[in-house]
Amino acid sequence: MMTYMVGPAAAFQPHWMKARRAWRSGRVNMSYLQKVLAPGETILYRTTFSRTLYIPGLLVLLLAIAVWVVSDRLLTPRLWALVLALIPALVTLALLARAWFRRWTTEIAVTNRRIILKRGFIRRHTVEMNMDKVESVDVDQSILGRLLNYGDITVRGTGEGFERLRMVDSPLKFRGQVPAK
Repeated sequence: MMTYMVGPAAAFQPHWMKARRAWRSGRVNMSYLQKVLAPGETILYRTTFSRTLYIPGLLVLLLAIAVWVVSDRLLTPRLWALVLALIPALVTLALLARAWFRRWTTEIAVTNRRIILKRGFIRRHTVEMNMDKVESVDVDQSILGRLLNYGDITVRGTGEGFERLRMVDSPLKFRGQVPAK
């Protein structure tokens, strides 16, 4: 068991020791939502963008595989087939990384006091609306959205409206957590 310095001596701890203590206490990967909760406030529902963000990247991946199979049979040097298939493969990698990053950096939550939206990593965009200001929650789902359980949510409040949240995972569960007036 390792002991930690407390008091004025703690200010002179090496950075790795502070990081280790934070990791052991479970404070390392604290999300934005956990950081902004007021005392007595609890998260009722938490969501993010739907996994359907990955579909364009997966479709381009299928294209890359098809290009590689066809060009491998048609082109004599196999190196050219690989080079030709590498172009859509790189596009696939970029699309999948972008979708992952968008999902990872977006937090949407309903607490017992407010609705919170956070987007971005370096350039952060946050929107919060108190529950007593919420007039309605509108959900728009296409046929594919109903099949894959995603949709667009618009939260309307008194005074000014809330921005539209596109491709949100389980939008009906989100709407069910917002108390009706």
